[in-house]
Amino acid sequence: MAQNPMRKVSLRNLAAHKVRLVLTVLAVVLGTAFVTGSFVFTDTLQRTFNGLFEDAAKGVDVRVSTPEQGSSGVPLADIPTIEAVPGVRTVVPSVEGQVVLLGADKTPVQTGGAPSMGMSYTPPDRELGDPPVIVAGSPPTAPGQVALNVGGARKAGLAVGDTTQVLVPSHGVLDVTVSGIYETPTDTGGFVGVVFDGQQARELFTDGAHANYIDVAGDGSGTQEQLRDAIAGALPDAKVQTGTEVRDEVEAEVTSALKFVNYFLLAFGAIALLVGTFIIYNTFSMIVAQRLRELALLRAVGASRGQVGRSVVTEALVVGLLGSAIGIAAGVALAYGLRALLNAFDVGLPSGSLQLAPRTVIVALVIGVAVTVVSAYAPARRAAKIPPVAAMREEFAAVGDSLRVRTLVGSVVAVIGIALLVAGSQGTGGGAAATVGLGAAALIVAVLLAAPALSRPVVGALGAVFARPFGSVGRLARTNAVRNPRRTAATAFALTLGLMLVTVIGVFGSSAKASVDELVDTGIEADYILTGPQQIGVPVGAAAAVAKVPGVAAAVPLHGVSVEIDDEKTTGTAIGGQLDGVLDYQLVEGSAALDGDVVLASESFAAEKGWQLGTPVAMTNKDGVVLTAPVTGIYADNQLLGKWATSEAVYDRMTPAVMRADWTVLITAQPGADVTALRGDIEKATDPYLVVQVKDRDQFKGEQGKQIDTLLAVLYGLLALAVVIAILGIVNTLALSVVERRREIGMLRAVGMQRPQVRRTIYLESVLIAVFGAAVGVLLGLAFGWGFVRTLADEGLGTVAVPWGQVVVMLLGSGIVGVLAALWPAVRAARTKPLEAIAGV
Repeated sequence: MAQNPMRKVSLRNLAAHKVRLVLTVLAVVLGTAFVTGSFVFTDTLQRTFNGLFEDAAKGVDVRVSTPEQGSSGVPLADIPTIEAVPGVRTVVPSVEGQVVLLGADKTPVQTGGAPSMGMSYTPPDRELGDPPVIVAGSPPTAPGQVALNVGGARKAGLAVGDTTQVLVPSHGVLDVTVSGIYETPTDTGGFVGVVFDGQQARELFTDGAHANYIDVAGDGSGTQEQLRDAIAGALPDAKVQTGTEVRDEVEAEVTSALKFVNYFLLAFGAIALLVGTFIIYNTFSMIVAQRLRELALLRAVGASRGQVGRSVVTEALVVGLLGSAIGIAAGVALAYGLRALLNAFDVGLPSGSLQLAPRTVIVALVIGVAVTVVSAYAPARRAAKIPPVAAMREEFAAVGDSLRVRTLVGSVVAVIGIALLVAGSQGTGGGAAATVGLGAAALIVAVLLAAPALSRPVVGALGAVFARPFGSVGRLARTNAVRNPRRTAATAFALTLGLMLVTVIGVFGSSAKASVDELVDTGIEADYILTGPQQIGVPVGAAAAVAKVPGVAAAVPLHGVSVEIDDEKTTGTAIGGQLDGVLDYQLVEGSAALDGDVVLASESFAAEKGWQLGTPVAMTNKDGVVLTAPVTGIYADNQLLGKWATSEAVYDRMTPAVMRADWTVLITAQPGADVTALRGDIEKATDPYLVVQVKDRDQFKGEQGKQIDTLLAVLYGLLALAVVIAILGIVNTLALSVVERRREIGMLRAVGMQRPQVRRTIYLESVLIAVFGAAVGVLLGLAFGWGFVRTLADEGLGTVAVPWGQVVVMLLGSGIVGVLAALWPAVRAARTKPLEAIAGV
């Protein structure tokens, strides 16, 4: 028989079963759409950011900066040296820093994820790139005047001539007047740019002796490289780069950051495809089972094994190509919708046209087609091996291979997986997490292999509970669910994967919140806590203002101090006061007094470094300043204090003034003070600092919990796709099952089963499959979550917490999912006409 007629048979078979075709294609569409959307989204961000940074360094031939970020900066005294280098035309020091702008409604302007920067005005004749265009008013020419970018002015509701305030974290609040509005080619969504007069900007954002970096434009007499080398020769201790090198470095950093996003999204795309793979495999297995007599007839009239196998693979190829093509289009729409959603939440992403790279199309097509064809290969190969006469027997489709071998292998793999999971959970760090990951992978494989054998007793037991109230209809549903354990297990496994991941994330979230709660409850003794935005912290001066409030015993700011000790970078906690009364700690030896140049060390860090009381510790900051302080106290390991702690005096000497800010401020009330009334006085004292929030311990825990919930919401949103695919898989399987059992349903209808009873049977069968898959998924998720959280004990996750409420909701929800998934297949089954079904019409 020629191959062309077989191809026609395959295509006609697809056209004849449109519902089955749509459901199978949909599984491929969802998986490829997620992969495509992630690529398009990150490619668009990459292209847009690259364009922004190209413009940001436009006109810069050479940039002079410091080797270490976080130092005081480049000395302004180097400017004459740079100007004296042959080939230099213009030298412009960069003066900028973070600010918070107050809007017309007297509240801080929220920028989402975009920066809010204060900077120095540069006259057009000295601007190296495209100068900002003043579209209203005039540039700032005196202290107290500012110009705002168009987007920032719009968000703040401010116009030329309006007065407002700007918070500079290291200086406090300034009264300013808007002198002008400007626009630039790189005005991204959410960005706020506040331009000050040059002299005032230097006072606000520098120490008067340094700049963040210095940009240089050449006179055209030489190349960027030649100018760079000449300046580097004049300033041997500085970091000197060409403008091209600066752009490449920044783009590399952006690319690295976006890679994580890309891998993160692709991981969920892979999950979606994995779930989709089981649906496709299940679908083609059922299709082959339903078509055994048809395929046997083809064999009987001369079709070879290869032709029968290729006919099934051809169908899979068509489904893969069609699903991938639609998935690519859906992925572009997904990326567009994701960007619109993030912008709606004011994340501040830059705008730009969506980028659909040829690589994205190729990857999506290859993945979608390959997954589909591979999923169909096994049932196609099995169909080709079936003897024609055997396949024509009615009972052949119900006969399956023995489950003994795969169940035995699955049991052995499960034992190995459990051993790895337990072993990994006994340690901490990357190695322990990798061991837990291997154990988790082994258990997933074990469940995949042993699920058919496991489904019979579990579904049977569930059926005894759920089906008993429904009498004979319930017993029939339970029989249908366990009759083909391979199909039941494959259908349930898609939901197992989805709910397993949801449970793992739920355990992580609950454990993180429980660990924070325990840390605050057992570690913080303060009555109130001051907090600020993550990028800024609590502005300098807020702690001093609160300390003056009547009834306040102490307002102790905590800072981070970054130095090198023994040639290793490390960050300690600088404490602007005494520990007693604000933090719960255990002093092992020495004194906890933080007066003058002293260092306190945790037990483990002191042991690691070989420190004892009196050991001199040499600290080097990023400007190369060396300070030596003795170890005066050793405390039991404390997460809030960290590895080591020091005094405010050391912090002031090792941290540039323009970079100082408080992580938080811990406040204790005087004995006998009215703590409730004191809160109002503290809030009044911190009002001038705009972004400061006053929280008690419960509110502080709630704030940390909200941040965790926000992250979890993103993860749950992405995992919802896998769960949706799993639900579609149940719909798909039940719909095909109805087709497969059409004659059986017709017989039941002929002997008196009513339409409602048929529907109820399908509902119960779906509920049993869904609850089985959900229960296995939840148990795996709890085990994996427990193991991974145990390995993160050193990172602050010291408490393992199970979200029991979420577990119960998921199990109950799986039953509802089972009913919803069965609605359409059940209606279709109930409409089966008895005589036509029995006759095989």
